[in-house]
Amino acid sequence: MFYGEFQHSIDRKGRLILPAKFRETAKNQFVEKFFVTRGLDKCLFMFSEEEWRSQENKFKSMSFTKQQSRIFNRLLFSGAQEIAFDRQGRVLLPQYLKDFAGIKKDVMVVGVSNRIEIWSLDTWNDFYANSRQSFEEIAEKLMDV
Repeated sequence: MFYGEFQHSIDRKGRLILPAKFRETAKNQFVEKFFVTRGLDKCLFMFSEEEWRSQENKFKSMSFTKQQSRIFNRLLFSGAQEIAFDRQGRVLLPQYLKDFAGIKKDVMVVGVSNRIEIWSLDTWNDFYANSRQSFEEIAEKLMDV
């Protein structure tokens, strides 16, 4: 559903502009609001409301008697914020989420199929530089072809 990498900047009022391609996809899929929360690898995860509900059901089914499940769910759900973009595709990200991801000004907005990831540009560049060399090796380990 969401694909590609788009470099953007947080405007002087602290708003992020969703890439036009993602706005068009959201419009075509009748997505009116999203949920954004702490992601993995020091980025933010943003889900359409429908995808959020699907993921929420998976995470809620994790046993609360297991400490790792409790910690994961606390951090994921306590960080979650329902957001809606204005007509220009802008949204004000909560400061605590920007702090979590180290977002100051420049960001990379990445489509990862069922979710959008929002990265500090520096963190994304580091991740990409450290990961691209192992892309083929990872593919070989993950795919049973």
